[in-house]
Amino acid sequence: MTAYAIGNLHPKPVLDEEVFTYMERVQSTLDPFGGRFLVHGAPAREVPEGEWPGAVVIIGFPSYDDARAWYASAAYQALIPLRTRHMAGDILLIEGVADGYDPAATAAAMRAASGDQA
Repeated sequence: MTAYAIGNLHPKPVLDEEVFTYMERVQSTLDPFGGRFLVHGAPAREVPEGEWPGAVVIIGFPSYDDARAWYASAAYQALIPLRTRHMAGDILLIEGVADGYDPAATAAAMRAASGDQA
């Protein structure tokens, strides 16, 4: 099942050479784990609900195990300080849904588990 690394990053107004070095090297840390950028540093184009300050990064992986292995890898861990010294943010790793996912079936299972017979 596909998994994702999602970041909401807040770069400082002036980027440093370390950020460029991070960007130049990050793909080589993703390659062994099948990671690829789906969104990279784009500001939210529209926020119809809530707030989303910062820039969005979404990286897709073949599996959750691949995403975790990438983040924990020595190669990526060595790069993290190049980013974090210049941008605050939040990063999460999350599983996607399987092909054919049906939210109505999920709702039915949740309803049955809760005892609600509506």
